[in-house]
Amino acid sequence: MTLTIGVDVGGTKVAAGVVDDHGRIVEKLRRPTPSTSPHETAAVIAEVVDILKGKFEEVEAVGLGAAGFVDESRSTVLFAPNLAWRDEPIKKKVESQVGLPVVVENDANATAWGEAKFGAGRGEDHITLITLGTGIGGALIMDGELYRGRFGIGGEFGHYRVVPDGRRCGCGNRGCWEQYASGNALVAEARELARVSPALAGRLLELGDGSPEGISGPEITEAARGGDTAALECFRSVAAWVGQGMADLAAILDPGAFIIGGGLSEAGDLLLDPARAAFENALTGRGHRVFADIRIAELGPDAGIVGAADLARLR
Repeated sequence: MTLTIGVDVGGTKVAAGVVDDHGRIVEKLRRPTPSTSPHETAAVIAEVVDILKGKFEEVEAVGLGAAGFVDESRSTVLFAPNLAWRDEPIKKKVESQVGLPVVVENDANATAWGEAKFGAGRGEDHITLITLGTGIGGALIMDGELYRGRFGIGGEFGHYRVVPDGRRCGCGNRGCWEQYASGNALVAEARELARVSPALAGRLLELGDGSPEGISGPEITEAARGGDTAALECFRSVAAWVGQGMADLAAILDPGAFIIGGGLSEAGDLLLDPARAAFENALTGRGHRVFADIRIAELGPDAGIVGAADLARLR
């Protein structure tokens, strides 16, 4: 049995785990991310790796899943929207501190690999992963291999534009898919509904302490599970965008399965049922082709750790 360490580096936390070759996490820890300082972020990564390898001397390598654009050599983070990383040589920095080989991967790529090997994607060689969280992350498995693109930054589905001159996006463009089909989009939909139709959104306002700004994702999901009309309308609106986007991706990629992860996926069938209906209604050539399977991710927040660790094993 071989052991590797997977590290999931996000804007708020650094989560790390020792993972065996069956995808099982045998030890895990986390630290807050000092997101404004590249130097301190590297130091925190090195700290958690040192603690874990101190407990398991047989650890062979480290995989870092980073929320940003990673170059084709899997060593430098070119840009991370929620971290102060710009052309950051993170592989070199961490290797020099921990004394182990390091592989750097985009966090959604690491998640897709974890799900493909050990989660919802087992048995399928053509997978499109979509993570619906604050924004939208994406990754591709083609013929059983992780597809990174020519320059290492393929699979950024959240930033293909679905509405010309639409809502402003943090990437600098307008009308990106994630502005209409993410967790943030669900919250924006609910808050707007509460502002313009407070009578209809009474339950949402109650859960949000009486203010549209107090409404967040968990409150919307709670209200929808209770059958609240306004909350269900918000889910249908966002799910329609999710389904339309998957239909567009299917026209280009023709995957065997879509795997839906991220915080919004925890709503389960509240999201998936209307998203599937929208997907099947919008798919080109429907009635003359197989519908791709649409599955909820299985590994939850550990998928990035598991995937990054396994990719380090395959370096």
